[in-house]
Amino acid sequence: MPQDGPSRRFDRSLVDGPLLHAVWKLAWPTMLQNAFAGLQGMVDHALVGHFVGYTANAAIGVSWQIILVVITFIASLYTGTAVFVARAAGAGDSDRVNRVVYQAFLASLLLAGLVLAPAGYLLAPRLLDIVNAAPEVKREALPFLRIMLTCSVGMLVFFMLGGAFRAAGDAQTPLRLGIGVTILNAALNIVLIRGLGPIPALGTAGAAIGTVTANAIVGGVGLLWLFSGRSVIRWSRGMSWRIEWPVIRSLFAIGLPAGFQGIAMNVAGLFLLRFIGSLGHSAEAQAAYAVGYGELFSLVTWTSVGLMGAASTVVGQNLGANRPDRSEQGPAIAARIGLCVAAVVGLAFVVFPRALFGLFGLTDPTVLDLGSQLLGFLSVSGLFVTVALTYTGALQGSGDTRSPFVISIISQIVVPLGLCSALEATGHLAPAGVWTAIVLGHITRAALSVARFKQGKWRSIRVELGHS
Repeated sequence: MPQDGPSRRFDRSLVDGPLLHAVWKLAWPTMLQNAFAGLQGMVDHALVGHFVGYTANAAIGVSWQIILVVITFIASLYTGTAVFVARAAGAGDSDRVNRVVYQAFLASLLLAGLVLAPAGYLLAPRLLDIVNAAPEVKREALPFLRIMLTCSVGMLVFFMLGGAFRAAGDAQTPLRLGIGVTILNAALNIVLIRGLGPIPALGTAGAAIGTVTANAIVGGVGLLWLFSGRSVIRWSRGMSWRIEWPVIRSLFAIGLPAGFQGIAMNVAGLFLLRFIGSLGHSAEAQAAYAVGYGELFSLVTWTSVGLMGAASTVVGQNLGANRPDRSEQGPAIAARIGLCVAAVVGLAFVVFPRALFGLFGLTDPTVLDLGSQLLGFLSVSGLFVTVALTYTGALQGSGDTRSPFVISIISQIVVPLGLCSALEATGHLAPAGVWTAIVLGHITRAALSVARFKQGKWRSIRVELGHS
């Protein structure tokens, strides 16, 4: 099949037009998609908070910390996919884009069916013990965690497609798919969590069933779109359907450091939960953390993750088009947008903390006190998170996935967990100490990420796709 001309297939404004426009064009659909997805998480928390209680809020928060550790490692495949897709799209090579995405899809099926499903089911109880979940929290979390891990294939395909489309310069298709997931998930969860007619109230298990079902349906729709002839990524009946292990190895070679980076970040979150679980009023503290950090702080991360993806694509595509100077300017523009949003959200955290927690049905005085304190710290942390994520995306988009991994070890494990361990050893561990550790970790990550990118070593990175 003849290769499409780049002007017909790929958006050349990313490598030719104004950079602010390019960054914003990529970022806003992802920001909006994340907002819809985050609102769905808030709906879930509000529903289980009202119909089950704050232990269910803690259960979902604890479970997602574990899920993110596992999924993030597997999703390292998609970081490698995005790097190769962006380089190929920048060079106008549509055949390579299609080939990379198909191999990533095959790898997703193998990982979900042969690794994640059996391991997730068997290890779920032990994983909840590791995070020191309170007994009442573990009782709610176990069915949620098992369902999410054993039925993850739809979620993996959805993540894979979203990252591939964005790397190819199309951020609006993932937005449409994401809105579809959110609407379907909300409809299912409203019924399954609280029950309706002959359908019993399933609580946290219902939230998991709704999530995996919505992802599976919309992921299937996304795959069908690839055959429509209108997608920036196009599959056809005449393409090669065999698995190419050298290509998959190349994707993992680039992506694995990003996977280890994600593990480092989320393992830090698990150990922070363990420290929180050792405090007095541990269930209340875990609920405040689950809603405050896991949901409300998403108002910052929605924007930051969108800007991270935009910076990654702009850097990767411009390197593919041999325009490294444009790659260098992209993340600074993205970071300025993120700082504006983080400042506004931080102000809301300081002024309306109890009202924000009230949206989730949380009325327990201890939960509200701890949550308000946490939001005060996060109002500062958000400024550094948005800078850190933007420059992390820039480094990864260039193919430098190792530096963000090392930075995460230092900033997400050594700094925050070291401080918490020292406080615990001296008998001074308190919620404010855990919140301080979070802020210091984010400050460290931002400073190191910017410094590493400014060194400019990413300019000389070459990425090579394996051949059969």
